[in-house]
Amino acid sequence: MTDKMTLMRKITALLIMLAATTPASAQLIAAKTNAVAMGHHHLLVEDVSKNVAFWKSLGGESVAFGDYDVIRFPNVLIFLREQKPTDGSAGAVVNHIGLQFKELRPVVKKVAAAGTPVISTEVVGATMKVDDDGLAWNEGAGAFLAFVRAPNGTRVELYENESATRPVANHHIHFYSTEVDAMKAWYVDKLGAAPGQRSGMEAADVGGVNLTFSPADAKTAATKGRAIDHIGFEVDGLEALCKKLEASGVEFDRPYEKIESLGVAVAFFTDPWGTYIELTEGLDGL
Repeated sequence: MTDKMTLMRKITALLIMLAATTPASAQLIAAKTNAVAMGHHHLLVEDVSKNVAFWKSLGGESVAFGDYDVIRFPNVLIFLREQKPTDGSAGAVVNHIGLQFKELRPVVKKVAAAGTPVISTEVVGATMKVDDDGLAWNEGAGAFLAFVRAPNGTRVELYENESATRPVANHHIHFYSTEVDAMKAWYVDKLGAAPGQRSGMEAADVGGVNLTFSPADAKTAATKGRAIDHIGFEVDGLEALCKKLEASGVEFDRPYEKIESLGVAVAFFTDPWGTYIELTEGLDGL
């Protein structure tokens, strides 16, 4: 009996050690401790396999969820729906989405070698020097960044964060609007985002993601039907939040509903600038 107990203690100690040293599986980590947190991006794609390969090349993990093709990163899920988008993300209110990497240059070289367009010069070449690998130095942030274009036309910013504890994780959503201050205030009021700035830009933080707001010269297009069809936030207590939002004047495109077959609850609405938003409860179990 004593030998058996000793063996069990050793096994238990080993499991504890592994739990401490093995990176946690990519999931909606911030949703565990925040009432509202980053949930997912829902992209429209013509070729699912090409887009799966792209997101996996950035370190994502393919997982099954009902009939959906999903790629999982720490603090964001990428849902892919087979449908031709009306246009890419450039020109829409959600201009691009961002991932952070502990070491960026090898990632950019890898995706470029696989044929992914590196578009840093196109996006930031007028304000930042872009090197031969497609990396730009952001003086304000004190970090390298690069832009790539996904097969469906989504702009993706790759941002280096040398202090990150994971090789890759979610980073930000970048909105463009002619009403930056009003947009920022709306997300603070409706979703409880914490106001602030990021590298000199207006911003607000929600669990697991930074919301960055930049001025646009003209009204930007709504997201629905484009490459980034909608963005999603995971909510603890979704039904109560929906009632609160309705009371504040938010009109839902699809009211609160439980989808028993998937084990989630959902609701959809559009912000005043055309961002189609899905609220979910239950995706943090994926």
